Amino acid sequence: MTQQVSYARESFDLSFELFPPKTAESEAMLWQTVDELMGFEPTLITCTYGAGGSTQTKTLEVLDGVLARYPTVAVASHLTCVGRTTDQLREYLREAQQRGVSSIVALRGDPPQGETAFTPIANGLHYAVELVALIKQEFPEFRILIAGYPETHQEAVSPEADLEHLKEKCNAGGDTIVTQLFYDNSDFFRFRDHCSSIGITKPIIPGLMPVTNFKQIQRIATLCKARLPNSFTQALEKAGDDVDAQFEAGVD
Repeated sequence: MTQQVSYARESFDLSFELFPPKTAESEAMLWQTVDELMGFEPTLITCTYGAGGSTQTKTLEVLDGVLARYPTVAVASHLTCVGRTTDQLREYLREAQQRGVSSIVALRGDPPQGETAFTPIANGLHYAVELVALIKQEFPEFRILIAGYPETHQEAVSPEADLEHLKEKCNAGGDTIVTQLFYDNSDFFRFRDHCSSIGITKPIIPGLMPVTNFKQIQRIATLCKARLPNSFTQALEKAGDDVDAQFEAGVD
C-alpha cells in the first residue's frame, strides 16, 4: 500500500533527501545511514534525480530499497524536465506509481553539465509549472512538492516575478513548497512573509543542508547562488583543515 504524507500546521514533519549512490561502497554507506535516519521517524524520504535524468533508474531502485526495509514510510521521487519528452515523463510517473512512490518533487531541473542555459528537447516541457500540471491532471494520486527560493531563483528577472511563478505552480497543483538551501534564517522568514502577502497558502518547508565540509558547501552554494553569511564562513575558515572542527562549526 502506498503511504501518503500530508503536512499539517499542528505537527512536526521531518524529511530526509537521499542521493543515488555511484559505487558499491557508497551504497553500503547509504543503507547504514538510512537505518540511522529512520530512528528520527521521518514523515518522508525523498531521492534526487540526476542531471539529464542520469540516475532515474537508480532513483527508483533506492526508493524500492527504502520501502523494502521500511514499508510504512512515505517516499518521494524528484523528477525534472531535463532531457525527457512528455511521454517519457509519463512513463516514469507510471513506473514510480507502480513501485509505491507517493509523492513527486516536481522541478524544471538544471542545465546538463557544460551547458549554461536550459533548453527543452523536442516534445519536452519548458517549465516546472507544466510538469506540475501534467502530474495533477494525469496522476492525481501523487502529492506534488515544488521548489521555492528564499534568495530568489538565479534565473528570475526579479524577486516579485519569482514569487508569481511559485504561485502559478501552487495553482497548477503544487501541494507543498520545499525551499532551496539557505544559511540565514531572515531570508527564509522574509520569503515566507512575501508568500503570504500574495496569497500563497501552501505549507512551506525549509530545505536544510548540514555542513560538514567547507569546500563542498562553497561549491554547492556557488552553483545555486546561495549566500553564506560572514560569521558562518569565518567559523569554517577558522576550523581550517581540521575535519572535526569543520563538523562542529557546521553543526553550530
